[in-house]
Amino acid sequence: MIDFSQSLASVDGMNAEQSEPGATADPPEHPARNPDDPTVRVAHAIERRDATDAEAKALASSVRIRILRLCLDEELSNREIAEALDLNPATALHHVRMLVDTGFLEAQEPRRGRRGAREIPYRATGRSWFIDAGDITDPMIEAFAAEFAAAPYPERSMSRMAAMLTPAEVVEFQQRLEDLLEDFRSRRSQDGARQWALFVAMHPSAAPDEGAS
Repeated sequence: MIDFSQSLASVDGMNAEQSEPGATADPPEHPARNPDDPTVRVAHAIERRDATDAEAKALASSVRIRILRLCLDEELSNREIAEALDLNPATALHHVRMLVDTGFLEAQEPRRGRRGAREIPYRATGRSWFIDAGDITDPMIEAFAAEFAAAPYPERSMSRMAAMLTPAEVVEFQQRLEDLLEDFRSRRSQDGARQWALFVAMHPSAAPDEGAS
């Protein structure tokens, strides 16, 4: 997931960058892609509105962000969510209800669960893709850290880099990353696919600018 204006992106899916709330930006051109290609910058067509206070509060929790990630491609009951996150079922239900009340989770048809008990599964709606929730960097980082730590070590990968970039190159770098992520995001429904989480952040280094006095 990627959102360079927040350092991160949508909590329940990959997205393009945000600029001013509700605004869209014209995609910069670079020679690697044809701007007339309909697959280019699909996500940039989405206009975002400011989150309500309730929506912003709902997303300001690493636990609720993890719940949305879990329910992105799979319908899960409160019991299954609690087990996956090692939560007390009552605690999980508190988070689930907040996400349902704000439209980030949607209840599905009831089903029979363990020992024939009736349970309601939930699925993420993707609503966060269309809103600007403000600065929710800390809970998103906390959610990523928890998910990364829980993944099997052999399947984890991480890299860190620093690059000297001009303002134009920064825009190009962001653009190409977004195009790549949007390309692969659209493939999630293929048979045999497995959900992989991605966290991308980009920020200026704290080091002094070259040549500064």
